[in-house]
Amino acid sequence: MSMYVLIILALFLIFIVSGSLKIVRPYEKGLVERLGRYHRTVESGLNFIVPFVERITKIDIRETVIDVPPQEVITNDNVIVTVDAVIYYEITDVYRVIYNVGDFSSAAVKLAQTNLRNVIGELELDQTLTSRERINTKLREVLDDATDKWGVKVTRVEIKKIDPPDDIMDAMSRQMKAERMKRAAILESEGYKQSEIKKAEGDKTAAILKAEGQAESVKRVADAEKYKLTEEAAGRANAIEKVFKAIHEGNPTQDLITIRYLDALKDISNGQASKIFLPYEISGVLGSVSAMFEATKTDLQNKNENKENKK
Repeated sequence: MSMYVLIILALFLIFIVSGSLKIVRPYEKGLVERLGRYHRTVESGLNFIVPFVERITKIDIRETVIDVPPQEVITNDNVIVTVDAVIYYEITDVYRVIYNVGDFSSAAVKLAQTNLRNVIGELELDQTLTSRERINTKLREVLDDATDKWGVKVTRVEIKKIDPPDDIMDAMSRQMKAERMKRAAILESEGYKQSEIKKAEGDKTAAILKAEGQAESVKRVADAEKYKLTEEAAGRANAIEKVFKAIHEGNPTQDLITIRYLDALKDISNGQASKIFLPYEISGVLGSVSAMFEATKTDLQNKNENKENKK
């Protein structure tokens, strides 16, 4: 009999000890109640509680997501849209999340649905579809303030989708198509305009370059002609200067000068010239020529007289 009693006592002790040791995981915290009243909060690890007197409740403190069921919301311009959202939260105070709210998940969903109606009700349809970040931020701020007394921090609120009615979607689709066609037409006309401008600028530049090239060509031809005439004039002047110098250094007689004038006049009146140019000193030359003819005539007469006297 004593052996059975010892076995029973041993089993009872084992049961008591196993019920007294509680393991709390790293992502959990334990809330210990003693005789129905809050006693303490225990951290992760191995914890000892008094059997039959204390009770431990383990609470997951990891970030958790709550799916807000889709609901119909009326925008400021009286369009009904269906909104679906999710809420991310984490528990910061296990005491308040247990004692300040009965069912946090249900309370958070109802709170999110109510505030979604308020936030989206202030926006028109176009703003609702293009302002998701604004809606997310505002809804997160509202939920975070409301859930602070529950020991919960709302980290993020994300709008998964916003679905307008089918007729609104069709109208928006047609509007976007018309807008795209309008932008395409504008871009096409702008491209054609830029093309014509570039083409006109190219033609203008080509015409300017061509005119500049022609002007440069004419300038260079004129410079070459000018250089040619200048050099020819300089050559003639140099030749005249040398001839004049040679004539004066040779001290020619008046008869020689007269003969040279006659040769020059002979070249001028060779039957091909239509005009005769008389030099300024023509009177002196003609006088010399006349004197030369008179002297020649006198010599001929003297020779004839001598011949007759001899006869």
